[in-house]
Amino acid sequence: MLLAIEQGNTNTLFAIHDGADWVAQWRVATETRRTADEYAAWLYQLMQMHDLDLKQIDDCIISSVVPQSLFNLRKLAQRYFNKTPYVVGDNAVLNLDIRIDKPREAGADRLVNAIGGYITYGGPLLIIDSGTATTFDVVAADGGYEGGAIAPGINLSLQALHAAAAKLPRVAIEKPARKIGKDTVSAMQSGIFWGYVGLIEYLIAAIEAEYGQKMSVIATGGVASLFEGATEKIDHFDHDLTLRGLLEIYKRTLSHS
Repeated sequence: MLLAIEQGNTNTLFAIHDGADWVAQWRVATETRRTADEYAAWLYQLMQMHDLDLKQIDDCIISSVVPQSLFNLRKLAQRYFNKTPYVVGDNAVLNLDIRIDKPREAGADRLVNAIGGYITYGGPLLIIDSGTATTFDVVAADGGYEGGAIAPGINLSLQALHAAAAKLPRVAIEKPARKIGKDTVSAMQSGIFWGYVGLIEYLIAAIEAEYGQKMSVIATGGVASLFEGATEKIDHFDHDLTLRGLLEIYKRTLSHS
């Protein structure tokens, strides 16, 4: 029984794999002050609801882009599962050719996505991960990680607009039927939503032109579903891409040991 932890800046995903399937998944807000004991108490209650127990967990793999939280996630595995966890960027084996100037700067989430995308779709790929940031990552035909682009996430952009402009309210992100808003709220929703669609479509075209070939475009991440039906430039929406990548890294690490 494997516990996979994928920690982003906004949310942290905990998922249980029983050797055949993902049997449970839970999300919690990322909080750097949350202790290993707090994680364990929260996880224990949720596992009980699925007739699972902490004692059933045999191993743990972690991908985190929040260094301040990693200590407590490691402690969770060590204290409650009696395991040293495999951590992407540390002791986990990726078997991934990282073709950027400073490979150690590549975010764990982007590398996990590259592996998950390649084993599912082959290459070349452009993977768009929509979360706190929106990342665009290029995976070569042979599976190598080629780099990409990072933009502010759609929620972050909306928060910045509200925070910086005194008269602009906090609004929910929705797909407006009209591009021309008839009031402040609909105008903001149009600018944020359709502006983001424009950003996505432009970067897809620009990256493909610079790379010199057509790529399969895969969207994943917490808010990717917002754009389903809004653009024809995305070939697949895959909400389990990161988990698939983590499971593959776990298998590679075990086979390497």
